[in-house]
Amino acid sequence: MSLFPAFIKLARRRCLVVGAGRVALEKIPPLLAAEADVRVIAPRVHQEINALANEGRIALAERAWSASDLDGIFLVIAATDDPAVNAEVYEAAVERNILCNSVDDPPHCDFYFGSVVARGDLQIAISTAGESPALAQRLRKEIDAQLPSDLGPWLAETGRLRREVLANVAPGEGRKLLLHQLAQREVCGSPTCEARSIAFGRAVKGRVYLVGAGPGDPDLLTARAARLLATADVVLNDDLVPDPVLKLASPEARAQNVGKRCGNKRITQEDINELMIANARAGRSVVRLKSGDPLVFGRAAEEIDALREAGVEFEVVPGITAAFAAAAALGLSLTDRRASSLVQISSGHHATGGPAAVAEPTRIVYMPGKEFSALAAEWRAQGLPGDLPCAAISRAAQPDQQITFTTLDELDSVSPGPAPVLVVAGWVLQNHPSAVARSVLQMR
Repeated sequence: MSLFPAFIKLARRRCLVVGAGRVALEKIPPLLAAEADVRVIAPRVHQEINALANEGRIALAERAWSASDLDGIFLVIAATDDPAVNAEVYEAAVERNILCNSVDDPPHCDFYFGSVVARGDLQIAISTAGESPALAQRLRKEIDAQLPSDLGPWLAETGRLRREVLANVAPGEGRKLLLHQLAQREVCGSPTCEARSIAFGRAVKGRVYLVGAGPGDPDLLTARAARLLATADVVLNDDLVPDPVLKLASPEARAQNVGKRCGNKRITQEDINELMIANARAGRSVVRLKSGDPLVFGRAAEEIDALREAGVEFEVVPGITAAFAAAAALGLSLTDRRASSLVQISSGHHATGGPAAVAEPTRIVYMPGKEFSALAAEWRAQGLPGDLPCAAISRAAQPDQQITFTTLDELDSVSPGPAPVLVVAGWVLQNHPSAVARSVLQMR
């Protein structure tokens, strides 16, 4: 049997229950919960149904039913203990195009009561088309046991945030993705709850965002990247960013391809820097969209330097770098402990006039331990200089993130903060404002 699943609004609609015994008693509460105008007709009435009538929650007529009782009725339930009466109610309802459920009589049913799991406005209804109500009840209990008890308030808050998104974000693929991501986040009551940033985390006017577009699949964008794309005024994208990702930008955004593909450089890095700065100073929010991760071979260092020198606020939004997407495509771990504990990422291109190869690569160490004396000793034994800049990052990208700048000489005396911690070492750190300030203080 092919059934059409639907949730029907019964508020203020007149619904009739023929019968007033225990079976009818089971069917009345769901109708009342849906705010239906419930009428009950039966010559004999169960005391609990009689109590509902005395409370004014239902209209009760203590008599035998007649076909005229269906006048003005939206939906009827035949719940007597007499199959002949139930069949009579069903046939009369069919003649009048009124939906009817004849309890425990599937051939005489236009609809079935599902076993329902409810959390506020969230309802999950299970139907077996009348074949096995007991199975439906068993499945209901299993689902009910697995669902969090606070889904009702969560749904109410998600609905409120959804309405804000609909009111503030232009229609398009970006808004669609944003709404889907909203449903993935936990909602709490705090004004600083992370989920609220879905509605309130719009791109800020006058700020530049260096955003990672990932390897190309829009589903692999971070939620933050999708929100910024959907709300930014200006998008400056690399040539390698594919159209499915670009379509997530607001239709009203000013988009410009600023790619510098090999042999076809339509724009210089200085021009890109000026575009970012000029748009931000004009009060526009700017997404500088880079393929993969913006900090891996994306000339982000030059753009960050330009933004800092111009006094323009900026934020870096990480993305999935191509190396990790390639590993996923291969279905292998880059750090399979049986084969390797080191990953080297390099580029075949170098800055004009720069060295053909980098003498000392940037090192990133995962799980360095609670103290770094062994790591520091290992690097010294490899001949690394004592003034090599280092940084320990505790709980990166989390609200309680901590960053400690140091050098190899002092690395073994650093207290990095709570796990997880990563150690970064390399000359790329030497121009970071915090590292420079630390060096000046040491010289004093």
